[in-house]
Amino acid sequence: MTLKFYTNPMSRGQTARWALHEAGADYEQVLLEYDTTMKAPDYLAINPMGKVPAIDHDGKVVTEGAAICAYLADAFPEAGLAPTADERADYYRWLFFTAGPLEAAITNRSMGFEIEPDKERMAGYGNYDQVVEALDSKFKTDDYVCGSRFTMADVYVGAQVVWGTQFDTLPKRDSFLAYAERLTARAAYKAAKAVDEALIAENG
Repeated sequence: MTLKFYTNPMSRGQTARWALHEAGADYEQVLLEYDTTMKAPDYLAINPMGKVPAIDHDGKVVTEGAAICAYLADAFPEAGLAPTADERADYYRWLFFTAGPLEAAITNRSMGFEIEPDKERMAGYGNYDQVVEALDSKFKTDDYVCGSRFTMADVYVGAQVVWGTQFDTLPKRDSFLAYAERLTARAAYKAAKAVDEALIAENG
């Protein structure tokens, strides 16, 4: 099997790399630049959006961070990161909550878009504060997305929480900080982070 990983170290590719390390996957790294190789015809044939991350696993292309995480959990079952039958509801609920409402709320707020109260139903996620409260209520009671066990959903959800509490796109709630601390202590997180930090330093 061959697995190519298309990324830039200063991108959401960091989340996909962490997922690859958690899965124990051997991969070939392909580094791309934002305004040149990421927009070149050969990469646009892989991802017409011209963005990273993307993976090509034996000729099957997967884009979008949440999809990559879920795919890797299934493609490398020996890592034990896919949900059990009892965990599927929480796994998919919070994976897609993070890819949908949370991502949208954070992005809009960061860009200065304020949702008027009478337009909240149109926005889908309501407002930023509602999204934060929902996520906070989850991790006030559970250590991980699926309760007491780490799964691949924690890579995607956790990356948003780790980033958010470090760069203030999320408030420093006690539940978020404790969750981030559990995740950043993981060996796979540290190994993946070290690779990207070294690449950033090389190109800095």
